[in-house]
Amino acid sequence: MKRGQQGETISISMVGEAANAFVPAPLPPVPPIEWTPALREKSDRALLALGRLDSVSVLLPDATLFIYTYVRKEAVLSSMIEGTQSSLSDLLLFELEQQPGASLEDAREVSNYVAAMEYGLLRLKEGFPLCLRLFREVHGVLLSHGRGSAQTPGEFRRSQNWIGGARPGNAAFVPPPPDRVMDCMGRLELFLHDQPEATPVLEKAALAHVQFETIHPFLDGNGRLGRLLMTLLLCEQKVLSAPMLYLSLYFKTYRARYYELLNRVRSDGDWESWLDFFADAIIHTAKEAVETAQALLALAEADQTRIAALGRAAASARQIHRALMEHPITDAGRLTQKTALTPATVNKALKHLEALNIVKELTAMKRNRLFCYTGYLDILNRGTELPDRSLTAK
Repeated sequence: MKRGQQGETISISMVGEAANAFVPAPLPPVPPIEWTPALREKSDRALLALGRLDSVSVLLPDATLFIYTYVRKEAVLSSMIEGTQSSLSDLLLFELEQQPGASLEDAREVSNYVAAMEYGLLRLKEGFPLCLRLFREVHGVLLSHGRGSAQTPGEFRRSQNWIGGARPGNAAFVPPPPDRVMDCMGRLELFLHDQPEATPVLEKAALAHVQFETIHPFLDGNGRLGRLLMTLLLCEQKVLSAPMLYLSLYFKTYRARYYELLNRVRSDGDWESWLDFFADAIIHTAKEAVETAQALLALAEADQTRIAALGRAAASARQIHRALMEHPITDAGRLTQKTALTPATVNKALKHLEALNIVKELTAMKRNRLFCYTGYLDILNRGTELPDRSLTAK
């Protein structure tokens, strides 16, 4: 449905140049969403796909082993949309205080996203509501170090920003003036809390994401926080018990379509096309996440069977293998801390795992060697690969 422009255009002037800023109308849309049978059916399929994904996370023998890397995969993908060149391997190396293949700034930016997601999920677990204060707190973590740390982390902007172009006058899109940001965000908060009316969770996530991106309430980090908002909302509403849905992969793959639909919502009020795309994103991404979890589980079980053939050495090798499922790139020192095995036992177990081609030693050094659970990381890397980049510590 084409409702016409979903907000008002305001003339602004910056450094003597005129531009048009856009202030979105509050949610929900007026007139209401037109739920055609096809759109309703697709939305129902998306909910069913999320249910299957959540059941996988519940049924996994130890979901925490998978979630550690799932969160990091989403961080890599979301940051890639913003132009970083850091891979999942780079992030894992950075967390080990090793030089990643990407720039330190890129790796730090992705690491900040992980910290922001973990912080937000912890606050929700503590019973804190999804609100403007939480947005500001999570944003403060997101921009705590590195690029963007000078862009008033944790504070709504007090100056005009824009998207695309060198200045507002030639920008692709100009968000609301700073004096309208708080009002827009306050109305978004009410919508998230089912005011003026209750909204189904998937519809709420889809609409809130567009609204947040349109308001662009911070000077930097809006794209990443807008994508993180969807994960936090789905977890807060108990649709997902763990953050295993990484929609950034779909948005990255269909980036042009994604931005086209955001603009069509603003200019024409075509929320239905956006909801259709959003449902497709969930269906596709949830299916891939289930397949990834199943592939990781199958690999782990097959490798455990091979480890069992080691005889007396199997017990220590099994502990190392389990630790590598949580941290696919690590070193002997951290494995010693994680498993409480002696350094000698850890090194012997690693040799056994290398002989079985389960583990690969990356650094070819006598000390401070890095080890990678290559098969496990290969599965997780699907969709995050960067061209002409090798998995080696530098």
